[in-house]
Amino acid sequence: MSYKASFACATVLSAAVLTAPAVWAQDKVSRDNSGPYISGSYGGYKSHGGEFKDDNDLLGAALGYQFNEFFALEAEYIDFGKFGDDDVKAKLKGVGLSAVGRLPLTQSFGVYAKAGAFASAFDVDAFDESETYDEVNPFIGAGVDFRVTNSLTAFAEYARYNVDIDEDDFNGQITNNGPDFDTGRVGLKYQF
Repeated sequence: MSYKASFACATVLSAAVLTAPAVWAQDKVSRDNSGPYISGSYGGYKSHGGEFKDDNDLLGAALGYQFNEFFALEAEYIDFGKFGDDDVKAKLKGVGLSAVGRLPLTQSFGVYAKAGAFASAFDVDAFDESETYDEVNPFIGAGVDFRVTNSLTAFAEYARYNVDIDEDDFNGQITNNGPDFDTGRVGLKYQF
């Protein structure tokens, strides 16, 4: 994870830790557990796989609907930016649709897991050739969330994404069928 991503993670987690005593001191903060929400996130990733080994920052924005304190559906846009080396460069962005299962541990703190499909546009420039791969692949993730106010929640999340390329492209010079992306990010969610 880059310096900027580490700093953002530390800032959000520090804010959550510093506000925890005030939130825990409240007597059963009331909040409707259902309704729409928006979120924004920032983090970093490490790509694995052949010529695609690199790390960089990512940005995400999501719209979701929380059905109850245990289940939500979420649509998310993620921009991984550019990565690669001198011979193989790539750019990845996409939209994910996921189901989120949450286990509340206290009134303010919970853990969650998510799984879904990631529709990506993966642009690869390698060895004087260019290809774009538009595909849908599964992804998984897990995280923790902490309610800062009745409407605002901070979260930290790990997820793994995968994209595929055709090994026959680029005259067989790329030695893998696509990278995996391990992501770590923090963000804020606002529930209406």
